Amino acid sequence: MIAYVTDLEGRWDKLEQSCAGHRGVRLVDGALVLADGASLVFGGDAVDRGPGARRIVSALVAAKRRYGERVVLLAGNRDLNKLRLVRELQGHPRPSAPAHLLHDRPGLLRWIFSHSMGAREAFGHRAAELAAEGRSSTDEDVVDSFLADVSPGGAHHAFLASAQLAFRWHDALFVHGAVTAESLGTVPGRGPIDGVDAWVDALNAFYRAQMEAFTDGRLVDGVPAWASIVAYQAPLPGQSTNPASVIYGRLADEHNDPRLPQASVRDRLRRSGVRRLIVGHTPAGDVPAVLRADGFTLLMGDNAYGRVERGSRVAIDRESMAFEAEGQLDDGRTVAVSTTLSEAPSPTGSVTEEGRLVGAPVEDGWWTFRALPERRVEQQLRGFAGLHAPRELPEP
Repeated sequence: MIAYVTDLEGRWDKLEQSCAGHRGVRLVDGALVLADGASLVFGGDAVDRGPGARRIVSALVAAKRRYGERVVLLAGNRDLNKLRLVRELQGHPRPSAPAHLLHDRPGLLRWIFSHSMGAREAFGHRAAELAAEGRSSTDEDVVDSFLADVSPGGAHHAFLASAQLAFRWHDALFVHGAVTAESLGTVPGRGPIDGVDAWVDALNAFYRAQMEAFTDGRLVDGVPAWASIVAYQAPLPGQSTNPASVIYGRLADEHNDPRLPQASVRDRLRRSGVRRLIVGHTPAGDVPAVLRADGFTLLMGDNAYGRVERGSRVAIDRESMAFEAEGQLDDGRTVAVSTTLSEAPSPTGSVTEEGRLVGAPVEDGWWTFRALPERRVEQQLRGFAGLHAPRELPEP
């Protein structure tokens, strides 16, 4: 079985909650310990929004070194965008960077976090983490810490060097962000690739080559040879997504209401034996979102920006998937939500006539979720009559 953890974003408490009572993984004195026969997939985004980023990264790297192929680390956009810092803080800032900050490393780093990484509080979180470690935490120390971590020999570099972009396990495919009609079979610098396994191999080969270029510091006509992975992990200019990227694609509408991949994508995945897609990246409320149609299941595990924002316990077996989580309803109640998904028919993963995604049974109803404009959400217990398949992304 696979223990799936994703989008911790610097929150050590979420890692603790994800492991507490999990049958596949536990934390022992700060170390990740796998049960016999279990594997761990980390879905990406280890850093940025909490003061435990260095601790999380170190625990993941240590687990990878201890267990080898039983631990799979996927690189998320928050992990990979730190590759930019080596250039931008050392004399090659973005053209949009304010001129008055070009010789103010702490000011420039704060600007980078706030204006181009969606991580306004990352600077302060790093200062707090350094102080908690008993280390000096001046503004310059914070800058030096980020640069040291992402450079060869640093813990963040070790994490990225051990990571990959996609992982297939039997009929399950894991990526950080999404698989869409634009991204399936597509790899930067390559022509179309047939077959999911060949595509996954090519994606991971592209990633390894880009990380090797970064490690070596290679430039081509003055341009970083790792520029492709930096572009691949980011939204398109002027947009909030990048449909051609498995890192920054989104399976959601403009309000983050979850969507299935396009029917053509599901058909191509099924022809290659993939019937389950597991992603993070797109926040979907307090509880993992499950969408199902025509024998295909999507699980979205990112609960960042949720009302309770607790770590969920997700276990994936050959024939089933299960999750346990806590969520806060619109009426203020906090409830435990859990379910096991198999091929047996179930309301989970369908939508009500009002368009609410059905999650799992709770004591006096079913957990339902709907994203609304202005990043608002509904989380309610409902009964229902007349269920429908979830809406899907439109074909490009």
